[in-house]
This record gives sequence, structure tokens and C-alpha cells, in this order.
Amino acid sequence: MKKDIEIPKVEGVYVAIVNEYNDIYKSQDWNAYIINDNSVDLDILLIVTNGYSEDKITSTFRKKLDKLPAKSYAKIELMQEDLFALNNQFKVTFFESDKLYDRTFLFRKNTINLKALQPIPLMEARGVLVK
Repeated sequence: MKKDIEIPKVEGVYVAIVNEYNDIYKSQDWNAYIINDNSVDLDILLIVTNGYSEDKITSTFRKKLDKLPAKSYAKIELMQEDLFALNNQFKVTFFESDKLYDRTFLFRKNTINLKALQPIPLMEARGVLVK
């Protein structure tokens, strides 16, 4: 029975932590984004996030998106810099062409910083990306 379960590999979907200017508060903020670099829409996205270390765990944050169009992105949450000392995981589940996909994106502790910034696909921004 277990051998009959097909778990498809997630490709073309990324999570990025982007450092960007906030015009309203006149500050540099860190925001988490989900990116769909595929040529098909993603449906019913469920994103569950939390941070953890050996002795600490944050509360769990959940977000639902009805649709993430092809070649687009959406903001997940604002992230406080204190969280970067923890491992931050984003569990993403979605449907693509009536098939269920699931993947955990992990940002290891202290890997989100200004020295690690790189260009982010589909966005005119720099950040830290997990593919």
C-alpha cells in the first residue's frame, strides 16, 4: 500500500525572506514571500510557519491563499530580526493540476542576514532564498 502513494517533487516554488524599504514606517523590513516560478497556477495554498531552536519555539502562524497565479509571488508575513537566531520553517501545501504537493522550506539559524542577500526570481528585490 505504501508503495502506491505517489509524492510528487515540488519544483519552481520557493520561499524568500526579502529585505525591503517600508514607505509607511520609513524603515527596512524583512518579509517572507512565497514565489511561484511555474507556468501554471497553484490552488489552495496552506502555509504553516514557526521558528525553533534546542530550547525555544515560537508560536505557529498559518496563512491560506486561494490561488497563486503563474509567475507571481505573495507576501506571507513580516519577520522580526530576533527570529533569525532560530531555525525558521515554512511548511507549504498546495494543489497544482488537481495533484497535492507538500514541502518544508527551512532557513537555518543565522543564515538570514544582509551578507547573504541575492537577487530573488520574479521580484525586483534582494533577499535570502530557499529553493
